[in-house]
Amino acid sequence: MSLPHPKSPWYRDGLAFSCTQCGDCCTGAPGYVWVTIDEMRRLAEFRGETVEAFAERYVRLVEDRFSLIEKPGGDCIFWERGTGCTVYSARPDQCRAWPFWPENLSRRKNWEEVCKICPGAGTGEHHDLVEIRASLDSVQT
Repeated sequence: MSLPHPKSPWYRDGLAFSCTQCGDCCTGAPGYVWVTIDEMRRLAEFRGETVEAFAERYVRLVEDRFSLIEKPGGDCIFWERGTGCTVYSARPDQCRAWPFWPENLSRRKNWEEVCKICPGAGTGEHHDLVEIRASLDSVQT
């Protein structure tokens, strides 16, 4: 039996995930969806707006960072019940990276908890270590 390399993460063989667009990660408790200027540009272009108009309408400053605003109750401003994410193809990197966030992958137990609450986690498309690390690198912390 060979032991894993000490620098190999527990998910070195990859993980399964396919988004079901259930919206569970887009709705509920308030939080932050961090966005960069480039992401604001991408979203504004997708919506046919100027970056300035987009930022004024959908972005808030939190200390020295930008976050999307939320609807009352905490749902993402771009989540519509019955429709889903209205900016899915242009969504922020933080959203694209879900569920491969550092806190979800820090321990196998955390991933198992994500699989209990996210219907797409642990099923569907296999993501290799390179893809998972790219997702981790894209998330602002």
